[in-house]
Formats: sequence, structure tokens, C-alpha cells
Amino acid sequence: MDAVLESLPDVFKAFGYTVLLFLVSGVFSLIGGTILVAMRVGPISVLAKAAATYVTLVRNTPLLAVFFFFSFAAPKIGINFKWVDVHIGTFDFTSFFSTAVVSLTLYTSTFVCEALRSGVNAVPLGQAEAARAVGLPFTGVMRQVVLPQAVRASVPPVASALIALLKNTSVAAVFGVIEATAQMKIMTNNNADERWGIFIAFAIGYVVLVELVSLVAGTFERRWRIA
Repeated sequence: MDAVLESLPDVFKAFGYTVLLFLVSGVFSLIGGTILVAMRVGPISVLAKAAATYVTLVRNTPLLAVFFFFSFAAPKIGINFKWVDVHIGTFDFTSFFSTAVVSLTLYTSTFVCEALRSGVNAVPLGQAEAARAVGLPFTGVMRQVVLPQAVRASVPPVASALIALLKNTSVAAVFGVIEATAQMKIMTNNNADERWGIFIAFAIGYVVLVELVSLVAGTFERRWRIA
């Protein structure tokens, strides 16, 4: 554990990148998942089929392949994030970070979509029909009647998707983001005799983060049940 204690600033910075990847990708995934589920359950057939096709294709594509596409193939057709170059304190938000966020967002939003769709299916059909009967348009029905109830019902599966996102941030280590997994690899390579201690320290860090996400999700679920 001496290697971990001596490199605590680097360890905290690495977990900082992990948390930032999770928070930024998580917010965009929730937004993207909500848009996708609205398209899937909406009355416009073309949008519903397009969303269903996208969700099916991306959910069955390995996340590593999504990262490879945006890291190597997308720049060939003019899609790149070299214009991103922001520095806040010791954190650098460059094209590598942006590529990771886009890849994680596009992948995770499909799982959020399906989690929310399960919540939408749990809302009694009569409520949506009653809302339409009083003159609410589709957007009003979704925003005021269906989605508020669907979100309550889908907290557990959405939380599972976000926990998976937190774990999936480790894939970014292969593509230039020095997050927790990348830092662990660097430290184990430089301190071969302390590999087990380093691994245990980083494993505890990941467990703490997962438990925090679970705790927040559980708190929201309990409050909404009371409400």
C-alpha cells in the first residue's frame, strides 16, 4: 500500500476523471434516453422505428467497438473533437475526454431508454387516454402524465444502467483518458511487488462509488414512493 499512499494525488485525480466521465455521460445519457423513449412510444411511425432500430443496434454492439469508431473511424469522415481543449485546475478536458463522453453517452442512452420504456409500460393506458381526451397534445401527455410516473417506476433499472456506466468508464483507459483503471495499470507496472495492494485500493474506490450511486438512487425511490 506504500505505492498508493505515495501517489495519493494521482489516485484522487484519476478517480476524479472517473467521476467526471460518469457525471457528464450520465446526464447526457438520461437526456438521450428520454428522447429515445419518447420517439419509441410516440405516434410517428418513422421516428418509432428509427429509435427502435438504433436502440437494438447499439445495445448489441460492444462498447469497445463504439470507442474504436469514434477514436479511429469517425475522424476519417470529419467527426472529431479536436476543438475541445478546456483546462480546469489540474483537469484537462481534451478530445480524448470528449470522445469517451460521446461513446459512453450514445451507448448508455439506449439502456436508459429501455429502462424508461419499462416504466412507461407500467403506467395505466387509461391515464394517457384521459389526458388526450381533455385535449393535451402528445408532448403534454408525456411531460405531465406519463413520464413523471414512468420515472418513478423505472428508478431501479435506470440506476442499474448508471452503475454499469460507472464501470464502463474503465474502457476510456485504453483511449487516452487517465482515469482510475489507467492509473492503476501505471502504478502496477511501476510497482510490481505491490500489485495486490494497489488492486485492492482501487477496487475499494470503485465499490465506494457504486455504493454512493446505489444510495442516491435508493433515496430518490423512497422519496417518490412517499410522495
